[in-house]
Amino acid sequence: MTQDQWGQIKEALRETVGRNNYKTWIEPLELADIENDVATFSVPTTFLGNYVSRNFGDVILFKMSGVSPRVRRIDFKVDGHSSAGTGSEAVTQPARAAAPEAAPSRSGSAVSSAPLDKRFTFESFVVGKPNELVHAAARRVAEGGPVTFNPLFLYGGVGLGKTHLMHAIAWELQAQKPELNVVYLSAEQFMYRFVQALRDRRMMDFKEMFRAVDVLMVDDVQFIAGKDSTQEEFFHTFNALVDQNKQIIISGDRAPGEIENLEERIKSRLQCGLVVDLHPTDYELRLGILQSKADRFAAQYPGLDLADGVLEFLAHRISTNVRVLEGALTRLYAFASLVGHKITLELAQDCLSDILRASDRKVSIEEIQRHVSEHFNIRLSDMIGPKRVRNFARPRQVAMYLCKQMTSRSLPEIGRRFGGRDHTTVMHGVRRIEELRNQDAQMAEDLEILRRTLEG
Repeated sequence: MTQDQWGQIKEALRETVGRNNYKTWIEPLELADIENDVATFSVPTTFLGNYVSRNFGDVILFKMSGVSPRVRRIDFKVDGHSSAGTGSEAVTQPARAAAPEAAPSRSGSAVSSAPLDKRFTFESFVVGKPNELVHAAARRVAEGGPVTFNPLFLYGGVGLGKTHLMHAIAWELQAQKPELNVVYLSAEQFMYRFVQALRDRRMMDFKEMFRAVDVLMVDDVQFIAGKDSTQEEFFHTFNALVDQNKQIIISGDRAPGEIENLEERIKSRLQCGLVVDLHPTDYELRLGILQSKADRFAAQYPGLDLADGVLEFLAHRISTNVRVLEGALTRLYAFASLVGHKITLELAQDCLSDILRASDRKVSIEEIQRHVSEHFNIRLSDMIGPKRVRNFARPRQVAMYLCKQMTSRSLPEIGRRFGGRDHTTVMHGVRRIEELRNQDAQMAEDLEILRRTLEG
């Protein structure tokens, strides 16, 4: 393999692993040598080699074997001339990555599981109304008792906690039932291992190993959609494990029936167990997540004060993605600690301006007014008109509240859109709805339904 070919492979890897992962982990790799069936890479540090081996070894090997079929294993050795080393660092215990199915034995080799994130446990998962059902289902499976529903299928949008729960289940099973052979991997990793076994003509070994697991966990199953051979093997593996009463746990970004290019027979199998979705987070859950993370930061940043209202502000403004929400708080604490300032609302607005702009809800006042009038079954003209009867006044206040929370419009501008009302009227309506939201369950439910409709 030439350096030009390795350059082409790196470009393909950039598309697969993403720009940030590529810049951090793939770009520093230098192809040093290919001898026999081993491709050796120079890396600046042992840590980088170990990390790449664990997290990207399968995909690198898969891409390389497509160009040079004789490559069946990859090694990582620290570059003795790297500035990160000592200058005369001996290469011992090199990090090594090889597809587990590339050369399995018939004597019962086990399928290697992908590494689990120590942060993703049940203890660190914040439970609220939108995710309480899926959390309860995950807890039940993690007990490792008799299989009551098979498979368990978890689905939801980006950053809602699917992978967190998958890792939490695996951690709990390993702790409570260490004798079980629990295998967690992404659908992409399943495909890479399948292709490797197919290329090496070791499909019987591949089948035997996967059928010997006690709990199979596959993350992001939508990845295999449209890949016919991988779907075929996944289908047979699925059936074999179910027939043995082995637990299967699958996650996806959509419900099984909504995944395009996924075979109907696989959709049918995935729907035969318990299918639960992680709903978009509500305000209370987002606030709980922020409070939990802030409690951990309090120990990490002693003496760094957090002003009242900051967490509430973030929970209101960043609503779509928990990862972005947590990342915003992490950045805020790090910035405040560097500059030595108390974390105030003004600091949050300055430090997180890019995130807040990206998270701004593109919802118009007119759209809010229309949805609220339809929800309460009143005419739009009555809601924005001068009548003060309760049947119109309460929906009007709800619409004002949502305009304040979901748009960047000022109170005077909102008042003008509601029949030329004064900004103090808008302020009174917003405060009244805030009070009712905490006192009246029906009002809280109406607000949540309207919020989800508008955000969707």
